[in-house]
Amino acid sequence: MTARVLVVDDVLHNVKLLEAKLRSEYFDVLTAMNGMDALEIVEQEKPDIVLLDVMMPGMDGFEVCRRIKSNPTVAHIPIIMVTALDQPKDRVMGLEAGADDFLTKPIQDLPLFARVRSLVRLKVLMDELRIRNSTGQAFSGGGEVQNISSISLNGADVLLIEDYDRVASRIIGYLEDTIGSIDLDNVKDGKISTGELGKYDLFIVSLSLREADGLRLCSSIRSSEATRHTPILVIVDDGDHETLIQAMELGVTDYVNRPIDGNELVARVKSQIRHKRYADYLRGKMQQNMQMAVTDAVTNLYNRHFLDTHLENVFSPANEKQANLSMLMLDIDHFKKVNDTYGHTSGDEVLEEFSKRITSNIRSIDLAARYGGEEFIVVMPETDSDFALFIAERLRKTICDEPFVISGSEKPIDVTVSIGVSIVSEGCETKEKLFAQADKALYRAKETGRNRVCGITCLNDEKAS
Repeated sequence: MTARVLVVDDVLHNVKLLEAKLRSEYFDVLTAMNGMDALEIVEQEKPDIVLLDVMMPGMDGFEVCRRIKSNPTVAHIPIIMVTALDQPKDRVMGLEAGADDFLTKPIQDLPLFARVRSLVRLKVLMDELRIRNSTGQAFSGGGEVQNISSISLNGADVLLIEDYDRVASRIIGYLEDTIGSIDLDNVKDGKISTGELGKYDLFIVSLSLREADGLRLCSSIRSSEATRHTPILVIVDDGDHETLIQAMELGVTDYVNRPIDGNELVARVKSQIRHKRYADYLRGKMQQNMQMAVTDAVTNLYNRHFLDTHLENVFSPANEKQANLSMLMLDIDHFKKVNDTYGHTSGDEVLEEFSKRITSNIRSIDLAARYGGEEFIVVMPETDSDFALFIAERLRKTICDEPFVISGSEKPIDVTVSIGVSIVSEGCETKEKLFAQADKALYRAKETGRNRVCGITCLNDEKAS
């Protein structure tokens, strides 16, 4: 996976060295020699990842990192801090400033490439979620998406996979005051025995287990549908780069070295949970936006745009199911009179109740949509003409037999509906012809007295009240 990498260091030799290493792996490289230039390049070029030196004159790397992460337009760009400092407190400072990872000079090639690729994969996922949310907002008019820094860590659930009791107790001790719940699985049978793995915000997996292969457990977590997007933080022996690289290639998202520093562990755990919850938030926001984009705000039925798209799919050459399709076109009789007499709020109440009665009288496989104004469509797959006419008549009676309660009238009001029915046949085998036939049948129902169903035959002769 290629990416555009920004290298920031005030020492030209270090810049050239990193640039050469990254270009040899086919990364596109940008460079900056100070913090201000780095901020300008980040803002203008939007790199995929930043390799940021800590010790720079004027503005150090911690401050550059804080400024990037406080800017909503670029806060999603991952940052790897690069420094000669090797104290745990320095790594904690970087992580608290918003860094996603930390490398100590002299930088070794394989860990560098593994970390860069891992963070780029994460950014690609987050970028796709952000783009889809932007698309959803454009359709639905949804509000602004919050920034990752505002994501709460309250009530987080973490599963620790460790079979050394003493080590497990120490890790739980580090985390129990800052994380909501830490469960322990000692994999005594060589497998994860904890149930409901999908509820966890983070898995912490030791790669030095006695009775199980930690890498295999990571692979199992990553390949499961329920935990595919859950971050995995591994505990690895310091200097065991081969195992770490294998873990990264399996989809592990972060790591801590043994011996474990408690403050660094807490900082990395918080960062991973925050990223996971932010991704969950984006997925939920995207689903909400898309739901808003395809549903009618008043009735909560599908809207015309979704209906048209659905029927295009139904009538595509690849679909063989359209041969048994029926359509109902419903129009509320004299609906304008309701709005004029009782007001538009009452009119909306009628539309809302009308849609509820439709959905409660059709099958789960049927699709109901608001076509526009007081017109509605029900698409009924695997339905012949007799059954379609039967359902239409049941809907007609459901509407007219029970008056509608509205806020604009002390007494419930009578509402009736006219329904046209069309069926896919030799003379009606396209979406356009299906609509035309349903519209023709509906017009016939209106012309012959309203409050009736018309299709091939007219089922009832009652006059609308």
